[in-house]
Amino acid sequence: MKRIRIWLSNFTLIQQFVTIVFFTLAVLFFFISAYLNRNIDVFVNSQMYVYIHRSQAEYLETRSTLNESNVIHFVYNTYSKRYLNNVPSEYQNLLLYINPNTSEELVDSSFIYDNNSIVYSIRSFDQDYRLVSIIRNNFRDEFRDALLNGVINVTFYVMFVLFGLIMIWIVSLIRPLDAIKNYINKIKNGDKASLNIHRYDEIGEVAEALTTMNKELSEQQHIRDEMIQNISHDLKTPIATIKSYSESIKDGVYPYDTLEKSVDVIIENADRLEKKVYSLITYNKMGYLIDSDDNYLNLEMSPVIQKAILACQLLRSDVEIITDINENVYFHGSEEPWRVVVENLLDNSLRYAKSKVQINLKDNLLEVINDGENIEKERLDKLFKPYEKGNKGKFGLGLSIVKKVTDTYGYTVTGENMNDGVVFRIYTNKKMKKLPKKKNNKKSIIET
Repeated sequence: MKRIRIWLSNFTLIQQFVTIVFFTLAVLFFFISAYLNRNIDVFVNSQMYVYIHRSQAEYLETRSTLNESNVIHFVYNTYSKRYLNNVPSEYQNLLLYINPNTSEELVDSSFIYDNNSIVYSIRSFDQDYRLVSIIRNNFRDEFRDALLNGVINVTFYVMFVLFGLIMIWIVSLIRPLDAIKNYINKIKNGDKASLNIHRYDEIGEVAEALTTMNKELSEQQHIRDEMIQNISHDLKTPIATIKSYSESIKDGVYPYDTLEKSVDVIIENADRLEKKVYSLITYNKMGYLIDSDDNYLNLEMSPVIQKAILACQLLRSDVEIITDINENVYFHGSEEPWRVVVENLLDNSLRYAKSKVQINLKDNLLEVINDGENIEKERLDKLFKPYEKGNKGKFGLGLSIVKKVTDTYGYTVTGENMNDGVVFRIYTNKKMKKLPKKKNNKKSIIET
């Protein structure tokens, strides 16, 4: 079967259809010749007996004629042991094979005579009389041929209609498949392409998936182009400043009043450049992040949050950081990605906060809240896209990194306006439970 499937898979749909038709007709021919013929003979004989019995009943009721076109009757007297009517010469030898001296009420039988199947019936009546009825052989053959031809004709008619419908169905598959093929080739060559397939079956689903994928790829390409432009613009300014200031100092000119102040400008732009490069490296690294932690590596979030607070609290010494952290709360994933997530959310909240930032940690929920101004409605849907900067944003990559990490680990991140600030939530509907520590002190969680 595997070889047959491989062999058929090398054919087109039309070739597969023709091959299936050929094998179906071969099987049908074998069925008719080997099985149907034998069973039709059995059926014909049973119908012949029915026909003979009906003819015998008519004869015994009317006694009007001994012979009819398809059944010939002979009356036999068991007392005198002879036939009362004249036996045609063509039946004299044939009647020798039939024993009418039977005590049974009805006898149905057959025998082969001169390579022909002879069907007869013996019926008792009036005590000493037997009615011997023989079906004419040509009538049996005609009935059999008519029945066989009728079955064959109906079978082939049904098969013809069925194959015609299958052919129409295959053509209806080939046309959209060709359209999909041409659509893919155009996309591969970079040409504009459209795919209009109005179907609601699996082919329609594939076509819809392809158009959706192409749209998403186009959007990603557009985002990638924008990112390249933004990266070029963000890196160009500090590089140009560092280069121009360095050349001026080399020539003995101090662009910013004194040598020390001019060098401070170079260092400041170098720091900016370093942070931008670090953000790009982090974004690219998180883009290749894979959820490959064995046994769903269990990470306790409280220490991660404390490390992030220590790293970020000096950014705004005038903002109070309030924490409501439950102990023994575990998130799925590795420490470094989650530390980057918390630091980016905290850095973002400190940048916009007026006086306080609050961090809440509960089972399967992390919230970072600031009391700053609400986010504009048109920006809410773009918060986590790369290079979407707010009015105080730096590089536009922080929240997109958060999105990549949470998506990888199966969490959802949202940003929402509150009456007195903005809240970022990271949550999941999965219920986690802590597993025993392993020897390497890594903890794990499993879904329940």
